[in-house]
Amino acid sequence: MSASALPSSCPAAQGVDASGVQAFLDALETAPEIEPHSLMIMRHGHLVAAGWWAPYTAGRRHLLYSLSKSFTATAAALAEAEGLLAFDAPVLSYFPEFEAGITDPRSRGMLVRHVASMASGHRRDTVDEVFGPGVTEPVRQFLLLPPDADPGTVFAYNQPATYTLAAIVQRVTGQPLTAYLRPRLLDPLGIGDVSWLRDRAGRELGFSGLHATTDAVARLGQLYLSDGLWAGERLLPEGWAARASHPRTPTAGAMGDVDRQDWDRGYGYQFWTSRHGYRGDGAFGQFCLVLPEHDVVIAATSATERMQEYLNLVWEHLLPAFGPEPLTGREAADAELRERLARLGLPPAPGAPAPPERERDWATAVFTPRAQDGPVRSAGLARDADGWTLTLRGQGDGPDRSDRIDLRIGRAGWTLAEDPVPTAVSGGWTEDGTLAVDVLFVETPHRLALTCSLADRTLTAHWGTPPLHGGRLTALRAPRGSV
Repeated sequence: MSASALPSSCPAAQGVDASGVQAFLDALETAPEIEPHSLMIMRHGHLVAAGWWAPYTAGRRHLLYSLSKSFTATAAALAEAEGLLAFDAPVLSYFPEFEAGITDPRSRGMLVRHVASMASGHRRDTVDEVFGPGVTEPVRQFLLLPPDADPGTVFAYNQPATYTLAAIVQRVTGQPLTAYLRPRLLDPLGIGDVSWLRDRAGRELGFSGLHATTDAVARLGQLYLSDGLWAGERLLPEGWAARASHPRTPTAGAMGDVDRQDWDRGYGYQFWTSRHGYRGDGAFGQFCLVLPEHDVVIAATSATERMQEYLNLVWEHLLPAFGPEPLTGREAADAELRERLARLGLPPAPGAPAPPERERDWATAVFTPRAQDGPVRSAGLARDADGWTLTLRGQGDGPDRSDRIDLRIGRAGWTLAEDPVPTAVSGGWTEDGTLAVDVLFVETPHRLALTCSLADRTLTAHWGTPPLHGGRLTALRAPRGSV
Protein backbone atom coordinates (compact mmCIF):
# COMPACT_ATOMS: atom_id res chain seq x y z
CA MET A 1 0.00 0.00 0.00
CA SER A 2 1.14 3.59 -0.53
CA ALA A 3 1.38 6.15 2.23
CA SER A 4 0.06 9.69 2.08
CA ALA A 5 2.79 12.29 2.19
CA LEU A 6 3.77 13.84 5.48
CA PRO A 7 3.04 17.56 5.86
CA SER A 8 6.10 19.40 4.62
CA SER A 9 7.57 22.85 5.04
CA CYS A 10 10.69 24.79 4.23
CA PRO A 11 13.09 24.65 7.18
CA ALA A 12 13.02 28.39 7.92
CA ALA A 13 9.26 28.47 8.41
CA GLN A 14 9.66 25.96 11.26
CA GLY A 15 12.61 27.76 12.84
CA VAL A 16 15.24 25.41 11.40
CA ASP A 17 18.47 26.92 10.13
CA ALA A 18 19.37 25.14 6.88
CA SER A 19 23.06 25.87 7.43
CA GLY A 20 23.01 23.66 10.53
CA VAL A 21 21.56 20.80 8.50
CA GLN A 22 24.23 21.40 5.86
CA ALA A 23 26.91 21.24 8.55
CA PHE A 24 25.48 17.94 9.77
CA LEU A 25 25.54 16.51 6.24
CA ASP A 26 29.14 17.69 5.85
CA ALA A 27 30.08 15.99 9.11
CA LEU A 28 28.35 12.73 8.17
CA GLU A 29 29.93 12.57 4.75
CA THR A 30 33.43 13.25 6.04
CA ALA A 31 33.26 10.89 9.02
CA PRO A 32 35.41 7.97 7.85
CA GLU A 33 33.48 5.28 9.72
CA ILE A 34 29.90 6.44 9.07
CA GLU A 35 28.07 5.51 5.89
CA PRO A 36 24.75 7.42 5.86
CA HIS A 37 21.78 5.89 4.09
CA SER A 38 18.85 8.18 4.89
CA LEU A 39 17.76 11.17 6.96
CA MET A 40 14.38 12.71 7.74
CA ILE A 41 13.85 15.67 10.08
CA MET A 42 10.41 16.62 11.42
CA ARG A 43 9.84 19.98 13.18
CA HIS A 44 6.49 21.12 14.59
CA GLY A 45 4.84 18.22 12.77
CA HIS A 46 6.30 19.15 9.38
CA LEU A 47 8.93 17.38 7.31
CA VAL A 48 11.65 19.99 6.81
CA ALA A 49 14.47 17.85 5.40
CA ALA A 50 14.63 14.42 3.79
CA GLY A 51 17.27 12.69 1.74
CA TRP A 52 18.57 9.27 0.74
CA TRP A 53 22.12 8.49 -0.28
CA ALA A 54 21.80 6.68 -3.62
CA PRO A 55 21.56 3.79 -4.28
CA TYR A 56 19.37 3.81 -1.13
CA THR A 57 15.91 5.19 -1.90
CA ALA A 58 12.85 6.48 -0.05
CA GLY A 59 10.55 3.64 -1.00
CA ARG A 60 12.85 0.78 -0.05
CA ARG A 61 12.53 -0.96 3.29
CA HIS A 62 15.66 -1.10 5.46
CA LEU A 63 16.56 -3.57 8.21
CA LEU A 64 16.10 -1.70 11.50
CA TYR A 65 17.77 -4.22 13.83
CA SER A 66 16.96 -3.25 17.46
CA LEU A 67 14.89 -0.24 16.47
CA SER A 68 12.34 -3.03 15.92
CA LYS A 69 12.02 -3.16 19.71
CA SER A 70 10.21 0.18 19.81
CA PHE A 71 7.53 -1.18 17.48
CA THR A 72 7.23 -4.25 19.73
CA ALA A 73 6.71 -2.06 22.80
CA THR A 74 4.04 -0.14 20.88
CA ALA A 75 2.21 -3.39 20.17
CA ALA A 76 2.41 -4.29 23.86
CA ALA A 77 0.92 -0.91 24.80
CA LEU A 78 -1.99 -1.47 22.44
CA ALA A 79 -2.56 -4.98 23.79
CA GLU A 80 -2.55 -3.61 27.33
CA ALA A 81 -5.11 -0.96 26.37
CA GLU A 82 -7.34 -3.71 24.99
CA GLY A 83 -7.11 -5.65 28.23
CA LEU A 84 -5.14 -8.51 26.66
CA LEU A 85 -2.05 -8.24 28.85
CA ALA A 86 -0.92 -6.52 32.04
CA PHE A 87 2.55 -5.14 32.66
CA ASP A 88 2.37 -6.27 36.30
CA ALA A 89 1.41 -9.86 35.44
CA PRO A 90 3.99 -12.66 35.69
CA VAL A 91 5.52 -13.66 32.38
CA LEU A 92 4.85 -17.29 33.28
CA SER A 93 1.10 -16.61 33.52
CA TYR A 94 1.02 -16.30 29.72
CA PHE A 95 2.74 -19.67 29.26
CA PRO A 96 1.00 -22.02 31.71
CA GLU A 97 2.30 -25.06 29.82
CA PHE A 98 5.80 -24.26 31.16
CA GLU A 99 4.64 -23.86 34.78
CA ALA A 100 5.77 -27.25 36.09
CA GLY A 101 9.28 -26.97 34.66
CA ILE A 102 10.08 -23.43 35.80
CA THR A 103 11.09 -23.73 39.44
CA ASP A 104 13.53 -20.86 40.01
CA PRO A 105 11.73 -18.26 42.14
CA ARG A 106 13.26 -15.35 40.21
CA SER A 107 12.06 -16.72 36.89
CA ARG A 108 8.63 -17.30 38.40
CA GLY A 109 8.61 -13.73 39.74
CA MET A 110 9.57 -12.12 36.44
CA LEU A 111 6.86 -9.67 35.32
CA VAL A 112 5.95 -8.35 31.89
CA ARG A 113 7.31 -4.91 32.83
CA HIS A 114 10.66 -6.52 33.66
CA VAL A 115 11.14 -8.01 30.21
CA ALA A 116 9.79 -4.80 28.65
CA SER A 117 12.50 -2.76 30.41
CA MET A 118 15.48 -5.15 30.03
CA ALA A 119 15.39 -5.89 33.73
CA SER A 120 14.75 -9.64 33.77
CA GLY A 121 17.46 -10.06 36.41
CA HIS A 122 20.02 -11.54 34.04
CA ARG A 123 23.34 -9.73 33.93
CA ARG A 124 24.11 -10.77 30.35
CA ASP A 125 22.56 -11.14 26.94
CA THR A 126 21.26 -14.73 26.89
CA VAL A 127 20.62 -14.78 23.13
CA ASP A 128 23.10 -17.55 22.33
CA GLU A 129 21.70 -19.81 25.04
CA VAL A 130 18.06 -19.14 24.19
CA PHE A 131 18.43 -19.57 20.43
CA GLY A 132 21.12 -22.24 20.52
CA PRO A 133 21.12 -25.54 18.62
CA GLY A 134 18.29 -27.84 19.53
CA VAL A 135 16.14 -25.17 21.21
CA THR A 136 12.57 -25.49 19.94
CA GLU A 137 10.83 -23.10 22.35
CA PRO A 138 12.90 -19.97 23.09
CA VAL A 139 10.53 -18.60 25.75
CA ARG A 140 10.77 -21.80 27.77
CA GLN A 141 14.54 -21.81 27.39
CA PHE A 142 14.70 -18.18 28.55
CA LEU A 143 12.63 -18.92 31.65
CA LEU A 144 14.81 -21.95 32.42
CA LEU A 145 17.87 -19.69 32.75
CA PRO A 146 17.90 -18.54 36.40
CA PRO A 147 18.25 -14.74 36.67
CA ASP A 148 21.40 -13.57 38.45
CA ALA A 149 19.49 -11.02 40.54
CA ASP A 150 15.91 -10.17 41.42
CA PRO A 151 13.97 -9.03 38.34
CA GLY A 152 13.72 -5.26 38.21
CA THR A 153 17.02 -4.61 40.00
CA VAL A 154 19.64 -4.83 37.22
CA PHE A 155 19.83 -3.89 33.54
CA ALA A 156 21.20 -6.09 30.77
CA TYR A 157 20.59 -5.56 27.08
CA ASN A 158 19.07 -8.99 26.65
CA GLN A 159 17.47 -9.90 23.31
CA PRO A 160 15.37 -12.80 24.67
CA ALA A 161 13.66 -10.39 27.08
CA THR A 162 12.16 -8.47 24.15
CA TYR A 163 11.53 -11.73 22.29
CA THR A 164 9.48 -12.89 25.26
CA LEU A 165 7.50 -9.63 25.31
CA ALA A 166 6.81 -10.09 21.59
CA ALA A 167 5.80 -13.71 22.16
CA ILE A 168 3.30 -12.63 24.81
CA VAL A 169 1.76 -10.08 22.44
CA GLN A 170 1.52 -12.64 19.66
CA ARG A 171 -0.02 -15.20 21.99
CA VAL A 172 -2.68 -12.95 23.53
CA THR A 173 -3.64 -11.38 20.19
CA GLY A 174 -3.45 -14.59 18.18
CA GLN A 175 -1.60 -12.72 15.43
CA PRO A 176 1.92 -11.87 14.29
CA LEU A 177 3.06 -8.43 15.40
CA THR A 178 2.74 -6.97 11.91
CA ALA A 179 -0.82 -8.23 11.44
CA TYR A 180 -1.84 -6.93 14.87
CA LEU A 181 -0.26 -3.53 14.22
CA ARG A 182 -1.62 -3.10 10.70
CA PRO A 183 -5.16 -1.83 11.52
CA ARG A 184 -4.24 -0.25 14.86
CA LEU A 185 -1.02 1.58 14.00
CA LEU A 186 0.43 1.08 10.54
CA ASP A 187 -2.65 1.93 8.47
CA PRO A 188 -3.72 4.92 10.59
CA LEU A 189 -0.17 6.31 10.40
CA GLY A 190 -0.04 5.79 6.64
CA ILE A 191 2.82 3.31 6.85
CA GLY A 192 3.18 1.10 3.80
CA ASP A 193 4.56 -2.42 3.54
CA VAL A 194 6.66 -3.75 6.40
CA SER A 195 8.03 -7.23 7.05
CA TRP A 196 9.54 -8.95 10.06
CA LEU A 197 11.96 -11.87 10.32
CA ARG A 198 10.63 -14.97 12.07
CA ASP A 199 12.33 -17.65 14.12
CA ARG A 200 12.09 -21.43 13.83
CA ALA A 201 8.95 -21.38 15.97
CA GLY A 202 7.26 -19.12 13.41
CA ARG A 203 7.14 -16.03 15.64
CA GLU A 204 8.16 -12.60 14.46
CA LEU A 205 11.33 -11.85 16.39
CA GLY A 206 10.27 -8.66 18.11
CA PHE A 207 13.79 -7.76 19.26
CA SER A 208 15.11 -7.30 15.72
CA GLY A 209 14.34 -8.13 12.11
CA LEU A 210 11.77 -5.47 11.18
CA HIS A 211 12.23 -4.03 7.70
CA ALA A 212 10.51 -0.68 7.18
CA THR A 213 11.12 2.61 5.40
CA THR A 214 12.67 5.64 7.03
CA ASP A 215 9.29 7.31 6.55
CA ALA A 216 7.73 4.65 8.81
CA VAL A 217 10.32 5.41 11.50
CA ALA A 218 9.61 9.14 11.25
CA ARG A 219 5.87 8.55 11.62
CA LEU A 220 6.35 6.39 14.71
CA GLY A 221 8.56 9.07 16.25
CA GLN A 222 6.05 11.80 15.49
CA LEU A 223 3.28 9.72 17.07
CA TYR A 224 5.30 9.41 20.27
CA LEU A 225 6.19 13.11 20.22
CA SER A 226 2.45 13.85 20.03
CA ASP A 227 1.64 11.55 22.98
CA GLY A 228 -0.12 9.04 20.74
CA LEU A 229 -2.26 11.47 18.75
CA TRP A 230 -2.24 11.42 14.95
CA ALA A 231 -4.35 13.81 12.88
CA GLY A 232 -6.60 14.31 15.89
CA GLU A 233 -7.11 10.59 16.48
CA ARG A 234 -5.75 8.83 19.56
CA LEU A 235 -3.78 5.78 18.45
CA LEU A 236 -1.80 5.13 21.64
CA PRO A 237 -3.04 5.32 25.22
CA GLU A 238 -2.67 8.75 26.75
CA GLY A 239 0.58 8.93 28.70
CA TRP A 240 2.10 5.82 27.14
CA ALA A 241 4.89 7.81 25.43
CA ALA A 242 5.97 9.17 28.81
CA ARG A 243 5.82 5.69 30.37
CA ALA A 244 7.83 4.14 27.56
CA SER A 245 10.52 6.83 27.58
CA HIS A 246 10.89 7.11 31.37
CA PRO A 247 14.15 5.45 32.54
CA ARG A 248 13.29 2.47 34.74
CA THR A 249 16.65 0.82 35.39
CA PRO A 250 20.07 2.52 35.54
CA THR A 251 22.25 1.65 32.56
CA ALA A 252 25.50 3.48 33.35
CA GLY A 253 28.38 1.28 32.28
CA ALA A 254 26.09 -1.56 31.22
CA MET A 255 27.15 -1.42 27.56
CA GLY A 256 30.82 -1.90 28.46
CA ASP A 257 32.10 1.25 26.77
CA VAL A 258 33.26 4.34 28.61
CA ASP A 259 32.39 6.54 25.63
CA ARG A 260 28.68 5.72 25.44
CA GLN A 261 27.12 8.78 27.08
CA ASP A 262 23.81 8.27 25.32
CA TRP A 263 23.57 4.69 26.57
CA ASP A 264 24.21 5.65 30.20
CA ARG A 265 21.01 7.63 30.83
CA GLY A 266 18.61 4.78 31.50
CA TYR A 267 16.21 2.52 29.61
CA GLY A 268 12.42 2.63 29.50
CA TYR A 269 10.08 0.28 27.70
CA GLN A 270 12.20 -0.51 24.62
CA PHE A 271 13.35 3.12 24.35
CA TRP A 272 16.64 4.64 25.49
CA THR A 273 16.93 7.90 27.38
CA SER A 274 19.37 10.20 25.57
CA ARG A 275 21.24 13.29 26.67
CA HIS A 276 18.53 15.04 24.67
CA GLY A 277 15.08 13.45 24.52
CA TYR A 278 14.81 9.72 23.97
CA ARG A 279 15.19 7.27 21.13
CA GLY A 280 14.76 3.88 19.63
CA ASP A 281 17.90 2.65 17.92
CA GLY A 282 19.26 -0.36 16.09
CA ALA A 283 22.66 -1.82 15.36
CA PHE A 284 24.83 0.01 12.86
CA GLY A 285 23.04 3.34 13.11
CA GLN A 286 19.27 2.99 12.72
CA PHE A 287 17.71 5.83 14.72
CA CYS A 288 14.37 7.26 15.79
CA LEU A 289 15.24 10.33 17.86
CA VAL A 290 12.40 12.07 19.69
CA LEU A 291 13.33 15.50 21.06
CA PRO A 292 10.32 16.93 22.92
CA GLU A 293 12.22 20.04 24.08
CA HIS A 294 12.74 21.01 20.43
CA ASP A 295 9.50 19.52 19.01
CA VAL A 296 11.68 17.49 16.65
CA VAL A 297 11.84 13.93 15.32
CA ILE A 298 14.89 12.66 13.46
CA ALA A 299 14.72 9.35 11.60
CA ALA A 300 17.87 7.95 10.05
CA THR A 301 19.42 4.78 8.68
CA SER A 302 23.12 4.17 8.20
CA ALA A 303 25.96 1.69 8.39
CA THR A 304 28.36 2.37 11.23
CA GLU A 305 29.72 0.85 14.39
CA ARG A 306 30.31 4.39 15.71
CA MET A 307 26.77 5.06 16.87
CA GLN A 308 27.86 7.35 19.68
CA GLU A 309 29.80 9.42 17.19
CA TYR A 310 26.68 9.70 15.03
CA LEU A 311 24.69 11.02 17.99
CA ASN A 312 27.51 13.41 18.89
CA LEU A 313 27.23 14.91 15.41
CA VAL A 314 23.47 15.33 15.85
CA TRP A 315 23.95 17.16 19.13
CA GLU A 316 26.79 19.28 17.76
CA HIS A 317 25.26 20.38 14.47
CA LEU A 318 21.50 19.86 14.45
CA LEU A 319 20.48 20.97 17.94
CA PRO A 320 21.78 24.55 17.41
CA ALA A 321 19.79 24.67 14.15
CA PHE A 322 16.44 24.38 15.96
CA GLY A 323 15.46 27.92 16.87
CA PRO A 324 12.43 29.16 18.79
CA GLU A 325 10.94 31.30 16.00
CA PRO A 326 10.48 31.13 12.22
CA LEU A 327 13.39 32.53 10.24
CA THR A 328 13.10 35.12 7.49
CA GLY A 329 15.19 35.81 4.43
CA ARG A 330 16.41 32.21 4.17
CA GLU A 331 14.89 31.25 0.84
CA ALA A 332 18.24 30.74 -0.88
CA ALA A 333 19.66 28.65 1.98
CA ASP A 334 16.53 26.48 2.07
CA ALA A 335 16.68 25.97 -1.70
CA GLU A 336 20.36 25.05 -1.55
CA LEU A 337 19.66 22.45 1.14
CA ARG A 338 16.73 21.03 -0.81
CA GLU A 339 18.89 20.65 -3.92
CA ARG A 340 21.66 18.96 -1.96
CA LEU A 341 19.26 16.50 -0.34
CA ALA A 342 17.92 15.57 -3.78
CA ARG A 343 21.36 14.60 -5.10
CA LEU A 344 22.83 12.71 -2.16
CA GLY A 345 24.76 9.59 -3.08
CA LEU A 346 27.39 7.17 -1.89
CA PRO A 347 30.53 7.30 -4.06
CA PRO A 348 30.98 4.13 -6.12
CA ALA A 349 34.07 2.02 -5.72
CA PRO A 350 36.78 2.88 -8.26
CA GLY A 351 37.71 0.53 -11.07
CA ALA A 352 38.50 0.26 -14.76
CA PRO A 353 37.27 -2.11 -17.53
CA ALA A 354 38.91 -5.52 -17.75
CA PRO A 355 42.25 -5.50 -19.58
CA PRO A 356 41.46 -6.81 -23.11
CA GLU A 357 44.61 -8.91 -23.24
CA ARG A 358 43.63 -10.81 -20.08
CA GLU A 359 39.89 -11.22 -20.65
CA ARG A 360 40.21 -14.94 -21.41
CA ASP A 361 42.17 -15.50 -18.20
CA TRP A 362 39.62 -13.64 -16.10
CA ALA A 363 36.68 -15.42 -17.71
CA THR A 364 38.01 -18.88 -16.87
CA ALA A 365 39.20 -18.17 -13.34
CA VAL A 366 37.56 -19.43 -10.16
CA PHE A 367 38.58 -17.61 -7.01
CA THR A 368 38.64 -19.23 -3.59
CA PRO A 369 38.92 -17.35 -0.31
CA ARG A 370 42.11 -17.02 1.66
CA ALA A 371 40.06 -17.31 4.87
CA GLN A 372 37.71 -20.29 4.87
CA ASP A 373 35.44 -18.83 7.54
CA GLY A 374 34.56 -15.75 5.48
CA PRO A 375 31.17 -15.02 3.92
CA VAL A 376 32.03 -16.25 0.39
CA ARG A 377 32.86 -19.82 -0.61
CA SER A 378 33.95 -19.07 -4.17
CA ALA A 379 33.63 -16.53 -6.95
CA GLY A 380 33.76 -16.87 -10.71
CA LEU A 381 33.54 -14.56 -13.71
CA ALA A 382 31.68 -14.91 -16.99
CA ARG A 383 31.70 -12.67 -20.08
CA ASP A 384 28.78 -12.12 -22.44
CA ALA A 385 27.77 -9.52 -25.01
CA ASP A 386 26.50 -7.18 -22.29
CA GLY A 387 29.54 -7.34 -20.05
CA TRP A 388 30.74 -9.24 -17.01
CA THR A 389 28.96 -11.22 -14.32
CA LEU A 390 30.61 -12.10 -11.02
CA THR A 391 28.97 -15.13 -9.39
CA LEU A 392 29.31 -15.41 -5.63
CA ARG A 393 28.59 -18.62 -3.78
CA GLY A 394 28.03 -18.04 -0.09
CA GLN A 395 28.73 -20.35 2.81
CA GLY A 396 25.08 -21.40 2.78
CA ASP A 397 25.34 -22.81 -0.75
CA GLY A 398 24.91 -26.55 -0.91
CA PRO A 399 22.85 -29.45 -2.26
CA ASP A 400 19.74 -28.55 -0.26
CA ARG A 401 19.69 -24.77 -0.64
CA SER A 402 21.12 -22.13 -2.93
CA ASP A 403 23.20 -19.24 -1.70
CA ARG A 404 24.30 -17.83 -5.03
CA ILE A 405 24.27 -14.25 -6.29
CA ASP A 406 25.08 -13.07 -9.83
CA LEU A 407 26.43 -9.52 -9.92
CA ARG A 408 26.79 -7.38 -13.04
CA ILE A 409 30.09 -5.49 -12.84
CA GLY A 410 32.34 -3.22 -14.81
CA ARG A 411 29.84 -0.42 -15.42
CA ALA A 412 30.10 3.15 -14.17
CA GLY A 413 28.38 4.00 -10.92
CA TRP A 414 26.17 1.59 -9.01
CA THR A 415 24.47 -1.30 -10.82
CA LEU A 416 21.19 -2.30 -9.20
CA ALA A 417 19.61 -5.77 -9.19
CA GLU A 418 16.58 -7.09 -7.31
CA ASP A 419 16.94 -10.88 -7.50
CA PRO A 420 17.75 -13.08 -5.75
CA VAL A 421 18.49 -10.30 -3.27
CA PRO A 422 18.45 -6.51 -3.77
CA THR A 423 22.01 -5.33 -4.36
CA ALA A 424 23.95 -2.41 -5.76
CA VAL A 425 27.41 -3.14 -7.17
CA SER A 426 30.33 -0.93 -8.14
CA GLY A 427 34.01 -1.38 -8.82
CA GLY A 428 36.25 -2.87 -11.47
CA TRP A 429 39.77 -3.85 -12.37
CA THR A 430 42.92 -2.31 -11.01
CA GLU A 431 46.39 -1.97 -12.44
CA ASP A 432 47.88 -4.67 -10.23
CA GLY A 433 45.83 -7.52 -11.67
CA THR A 434 42.95 -7.54 -9.25
CA LEU A 435 39.21 -7.08 -9.45
CA ALA A 436 37.83 -4.98 -6.57
CA VAL A 437 34.06 -4.81 -6.08
CA ASP A 438 31.77 -3.39 -3.40
CA VAL A 439 28.32 -4.93 -2.92
CA LEU A 440 25.62 -3.04 -1.02
CA PHE A 441 22.75 -5.18 0.22
CA VAL A 442 20.36 -2.25 -0.05
CA GLU A 443 17.63 -3.53 2.27
CA THR A 444 20.20 -3.78 5.07
CA PRO A 445 23.10 -1.77 6.54
CA HIS A 446 25.62 -4.19 5.02
CA ARG A 447 28.39 -3.71 2.45
CA LEU A 448 30.61 -6.55 1.25
CA ALA A 449 34.03 -5.64 -0.13
CA LEU A 450 35.55 -8.22 -2.50
CA THR A 451 38.98 -8.42 -4.08
CA CYS A 452 39.87 -11.15 -6.60
CA SER A 453 43.52 -11.75 -7.50
CA LEU A 454 44.24 -13.25 -10.92
CA ALA A 455 47.82 -14.17 -9.97
CA ASP A 456 46.90 -16.81 -7.38
CA ARG A 457 43.13 -17.19 -8.03
CA THR A 458 42.26 -16.10 -4.48
CA LEU A 459 39.73 -13.68 -3.10
CA THR A 460 39.29 -11.68 0.06
CA ALA A 461 35.85 -10.74 1.32
CA HIS A 462 35.03 -8.66 4.35
CA TRP A 463 31.98 -6.90 5.74
CA GLY A 464 31.90 -3.23 6.57
CA THR A 465 29.31 -4.14 9.21
CA PRO A 466 28.76 -7.87 9.83
CA PRO A 467 25.21 -9.24 9.46
CA LEU A 468 23.70 -10.34 12.77
CA HIS A 469 20.96 -12.66 11.47
CA GLY A 470 22.94 -15.50 9.95
CA GLY A 471 25.46 -15.82 7.19
CA ARG A 472 23.52 -16.58 3.99
CA LEU A 473 24.02 -13.90 1.35
CA THR A 474 20.58 -14.53 -0.14
CA ALA A 475 18.94 -13.90 3.25
CA LEU A 476 20.08 -10.26 3.28
CA ARG A 477 16.75 -8.85 2.19
CA ALA A 478 13.34 -8.00 3.59
CA PRO A 479 11.27 -11.16 4.03
CA ARG A 480 8.88 -11.81 1.19
CA GLY A 481 5.19 -11.52 1.90
CA SER A 482 5.20 -8.07 3.49
CA VAL A 483 2.25 -6.84 5.54
